[in-house]
Amino acid sequence: MIVIQKNIRVNDRIRVPEVRVIGPNSEQLGVVMIKRALELAEANELDLVEVAPTAKPPVCRIMDFSKYKYDQEKKERRVKKNQKITHLKQIRVKPHIDEGDYQIKLKQVKTFLEKKDKVKVNLMFRGRELSFKEQGRQILERFIADTAEHGLPEKSPIMEGRIMSVVFSPKSDKK
Repeated sequence: MIVIQKNIRVNDRIRVPEVRVIGPNSEQLGVVMIKRALELAEANELDLVEVAPTAKPPVCRIMDFSKYKYDQEKKERRVKKNQKITHLKQIRVKPHIDEGDYQIKLKQVKTFLEKKDKVKVNLMFRGRELSFKEQGRQILERFIADTAEHGLPEKSPIMEGRIMSVVFSPKSDKK
């Protein structure tokens, strides 16, 4: 990802005795004293911008700084627009879930998968409910079957302490 440097030094803020200068038409002007480089930039009615501060000597370019800054921001916006962040959404259910509640949770899972988010369905066991592990597994298997057209489970349901869970990834539309 392209990150704009917030501390780009321009003109009088460049505090080194000599710099390597690149002219306005991308021609190499060589290593010159900073005062001479500033005079060259002023003669072209442009700015002296430090583009490689870690080089020995630092590399500076004669260019329009506001246009450079605008181009960098434009690149950053373009990169940001093309990236997709996937979130992990979590749904909590219990082993004795009613049909209506199950349908609501199923609808939520499908909605998240359509938005290309990952979904983790957690089946929580409390107290003596731990003796109904098989019933819990059946509920998660039912989730897997009912969401088959929207997403795929990454692994089969796994038990972690008192929580049985399964993670769904959205189906990709690439064909």
